[in-house]
Amino acid sequence: MKTILCYGDSLTWGYNPEGPSRHAPADRWPDFLQAALGERVRVIAEGLNGRTTAFDDHLGSADRNGARILPTLLTTHAPLDLIIIMLGANDMKPFVCGQAIGAKQGMERLVAIVRGHSYPLDEAAPEVLVVAPPPLCETADPDFAAMFAGGLAQSRMLASFYADLADVNGCGFFDAGSVAETSPADGVHLDAENTRAIGRGLEPVVRMMLGL
Repeated sequence: MKTILCYGDSLTWGYNPEGPSRHAPADRWPDFLQAALGERVRVIAEGLNGRTTAFDDHLGSADRNGARILPTLLTTHAPLDLIIIMLGANDMKPFVCGQAIGAKQGMERLVAIVRGHSYPLDEAAPEVLVVAPPPLCETADPDFAAMFAGGLAQSRMLASFYADLADVNGCGFFDAGSVAETSPADGVHLDAENTRAIGRGLEPVVRMMLGL
């Protein structure tokens, strides 16, 4: 059996901007991917609201720094065949980072952590699939608009930056913005259909990377 770790933020957790609430399990992209791949694969979802690539954000009750938490999860869920990393949306907050190039550097740090981690039982490092989150969009929600001020233009650069990063580091790459759009309800999160669309779009990429 192949094991996949989906490492992400609220887009992976399944935050529903229409509620706000949490999408039903079947509507979250890791669960949709699990159903599509079948019983030969185990998909583990590790999504946390507000998680960044490698930046501190002390406004939440949990540690949102993705680089600090990742080593623990790599050991917890070992052995792994593939890790799918979709982070960077929260890096667009100006008080966190606010720059696409910063998110790229944070993602590079995550890839390096996966590659250099000391895995239990001398297991090999898993393959890495870097996923660019869908770009932010305009919203009438004043809180989210202020929270991500200036982030729209920066978020549109993530796919290009991540594609280059993946090419240089020998990772897989997928642009979630090619299949999903953020909801204008808050300009950041996804409705159920667009969340499922990411799982649907990832299926052939994952099958190719794992030889399924």
